[in-house]
Amino acid sequence: MSVEVISLGCRLNLSESESLRALLRDERDLVVVNSCAVTGAALRETRAAIRKARRARPDARLLVTGCAAETDRRALAEMAEIDGFIANGAKLDPRAWNVAAGPPAPRPARHTRAFVAVQTGCDHACTFCVIPEGRGPSRSRPVAEVTAEIARAVDAGVREVVLTAVDLTAWGSDLPGTPRLGALVRAILDAVPALPRLRLSSLDPAEVEAELVELLGGEPRVMPQLHLSLQHGDALMLKRMKRRHAPADAMALVAGLKARRPDIAVGADLIAGFPTEDDEAHAANLAAVRALGIVHGHVFPFSARGRTPAARMPQVERAVIRARAAELRAEVARERLAWLQSLIGVPQKVLAERDGTGHAENFARVRLPAASRAGDVVTVVPGKLEAGLLA
Repeated sequence: MSVEVISLGCRLNLSESESLRALLRDERDLVVVNSCAVTGAALRETRAAIRKARRARPDARLLVTGCAAETDRRALAEMAEIDGFIANGAKLDPRAWNVAAGPPAPRPARHTRAFVAVQTGCDHACTFCVIPEGRGPSRSRPVAEVTAEIARAVDAGVREVVLTAVDLTAWGSDLPGTPRLGALVRAILDAVPALPRLRLSSLDPAEVEAELVELLGGEPRVMPQLHLSLQHGDALMLKRMKRRHAPADAMALVAGLKARRPDIAVGADLIAGFPTEDDEAHAANLAAVRALGIVHGHVFPFSARGRTPAARMPQVERAVIRARAAELRAEVARERLAWLQSLIGVPQKVLAERDGTGHAENFARVRLPAASRAGDVVTVVPGKLEAGLLA
């Protein structure tokens, strides 16, 4: 059997897994688990995926890479299912796999959206995070390399590209002249005029510079969606997380963008039950969902990771964490429902996918007419909301 790559965790892993499939396309009887370690739950999912893969392919060689291969290698090495590890920082290097380097493989024609990794690693020290240990320091891909990959994707039929990274707004900090992310976005738009839609993954509110605001606020090919690495709505919790922004910074950023582009949809990552979080801090977290109008929310119950400063702080009871996470998800769901209802009767430009649905520019999911072809951008005037989809 051919190579199988199992991807867990973030969009960066998804992008890297596509590259791994291309790199290892001539290998046989090989399973690669591209692991995640961002939370305790992610590590448990990694372990479960390894066991499932071994049951499904008992005779294959099973190798593990990704963040857990760095942060939790000693524990994973005790799993009899694993044949070996590939360092996370070397996983896209042909030499690590003992395969020949070749020209970039064409992207499979089935994809209408492509995740393109532009940066990895992190130079910050958030008190809850093991990703710097798993990914190393920040490293940016040069502009020419990124634009060439996007041009190949567009030639293969991709209609939307999502820029992804560990710390997307840190792109360029290690390159000559220290360019900012806005410069990369502008270079992509100029170099690949046939690209209809460009979307950005998670942004750090502390690093969104003026040129990026200008592009998010007024460039029609940059999708009207803002996803913030917010983490919390309480100022003290953010300080204890060692984040570099305050709630007011996120509020000002969103208000400024909505003034320029009222249809922009806001998403955010939020942590429930961070150590020392009391009822007042949790209330501020809930209030931030309402104040920012968060309609694409990723809520993470706090999970202590070994060796991090947050693991040594006074912990919130697990039952309280679960309850607060549920309340945060419910608050996001209320904001999302009101937002989706406000889109009924409003024309949406939707990128058709192969399952009969697609995403509008604001990332609302829309059910499409039966005649829609994958890859087409279809204008739909939704008339109702059905099972969380506009239709």
